[in-house]
Amino acid sequence: MLTMRPHLTTLRPSPTTVSFTVSTASRRETLASQFLHHFLLGLRIVFGLTTLAILLAKSFEHFKYLPHFLSHEIEKAPWSHIGPLSFASFYFVFRRFHTEESLLTLRSLGIQTSTLSNSYLLPSNTRFIPTSQIRDILIHEAFRGFEVRYYLAVVVEGEGEVVVVFPNLLPGRAIVEEVWRSARECLYEPKG
Repeated sequence: MLTMRPHLTTLRPSPTTVSFTVSTASRRETLASQFLHHFLLGLRIVFGLTTLAILLAKSFEHFKYLPHFLSHEIEKAPWSHIGPLSFASFYFVFRRFHTEESLLTLRSLGIQTSTLSNSYLLPSNTRFIPTSQIRDILIHEAFRGFEVRYYLAVVVEGEGEVVVVFPNLLPGRAIVEEVWRSARECLYEPKG
């Protein structure tokens, strides 16, 4: 499967709040990429609704609203075929094919890390760390295979291990440094 390089999006809704999102989703900056995104979204919706209609028709044996060739095939098909195919269909309809992780910094309140789940049906994995428990925000380096990877870590009071920010994506050094500088500035070093 083709994976995109992670890219950073920074939002500053106020001087005391900064949101950093690292994602492998396409950026949709051009009209063509926006069209493709909406077309694929529409295709997913149609595919999911068609699967749901087939399941309902098979469950209630009510085929008159389906085209004749389709209703005949569904009537003949056993549940042992329709069930797994429907499950696979819904899996691909609700599957998220990109990874997205975020860090929200709120001055005098703390930070919140989030990782989106692989499915649109499941909630994201979110953790809030109050400012009073944050000892430091650091850039660490680690080996992954034969390459050096840099990652952002939060030292939390009373915990034996650091909290890794963007743990699944581990974006490049430039992104990590930019987030580190801006997060520290937001939390500890007000401008002015």
